[in-house]
Amino acid sequence: MINVGSKVIGGGKPTFVVAEMAWAHDGSVEKARIIVDAAANAGADAINFHLTSLPDYMVPFYGAGPGRLSGGNDTLEVYKYLEKINLSLEAFAELAAHAKARGIAVSVMANDETSADFAAGRLNADLVMLHPSAVGDERLLRRIAATGKPFVIYTGGLRLGEIERAVEWAAAEGNSNLILQHGFQSYPTALEDNHLRAIATLKAQFGFPVAFADHTDGDDPMAQVVPLLAVALGADVIEKHITYDRAVKGEDYESALGPQEFAVFVERLRKSELTLGQPSWRPLSERQLKYRSVVRKRAVAAVPIAAGTVLSRDLVAFKRCDAGLFPEEVAPLFGHVAAAGDLAENTPLVWELLR
Repeated sequence: MINVGSKVIGGGKPTFVVAEMAWAHDGSVEKARIIVDAAANAGADAINFHLTSLPDYMVPFYGAGPGRLSGGNDTLEVYKYLEKINLSLEAFAELAAHAKARGIAVSVMANDETSADFAAGRLNADLVMLHPSAVGDERLLRRIAATGKPFVIYTGGLRLGEIERAVEWAAAEGNSNLILQHGFQSYPTALEDNHLRAIATLKAQFGFPVAFADHTDGDDPMAQVVPLLAVALGADVIEKHITYDRAVKGEDYESALGPQEFAVFVERLRKSELTLGQPSWRPLSERQLKYRSVVRKRAVAAVPIAAGTVLSRDLVAFKRCDAGLFPEEVAPLFGHVAAAGDLAENTPLVWELLR
């Protein structure tokens, strides 16, 4: 289990919900604040920021191509586009303070060493995440792990050996507060690419809490369903994209929900948790006891029984009835008790009518 503020991740605790802002702010602090407020209003546990010092993260000539930017932007040169919408570290410091004032934790995807240091220092982030693009960067991974903060290793597109190596590097820095995040973004991710049953595999293989990053098409009703399936299959954390206005179709909009949709999502997730309950067997609840008393069959006279007749199995029928002994109560009485008086067919067999 991992402590994040007053919340606990793993160990059967309530699902930790992370509202993933990514680049949905489109370069506007005002829009970013709208997203933070929407996440807080919806009841999310944390908001996730992407901190990036672009010169340290990618080369200036990193060009256009499928799967690099949202929708119609995939023809743009990535570096130049992100340079226009990238928020400063100071802007994120302001947003982090606002998020904490709203009562939600701050999660940070640190894409480079400058951002990682800022996240752990000035921002005092509650969780730090490493994107799959950087999991092979041993120095950066160890730098984040060495802070001791809850550390999310994003496993999308990684081979099992690469995940094992990342976990070993983090462990070597003394950080056992690891969370492995399953899922990947392909603007949006096809349903068949989610492989949610792998959540249980990651848990069994590594023994750490597992998060699921959902990137289902926001227009597909399954966008409200897939994360709930992940919870049912053992996800301890759900990361879900959120945007200020889905209709604008800004960056990362494909798999994002708008403020109202996100609130509905969190509400459904919490109701789903109630429905799933706990794996351990528990004493029957008051409602279950009531149900049991109403529906279980009881012992009644199968035929008319004369007074003094010794009770036998052939004389007893089990039918739904408002009175009568239950099967396990009457079975030991066969051959040992008799009818205290004449009993008509279907008379409930209760203690008072037996001797």
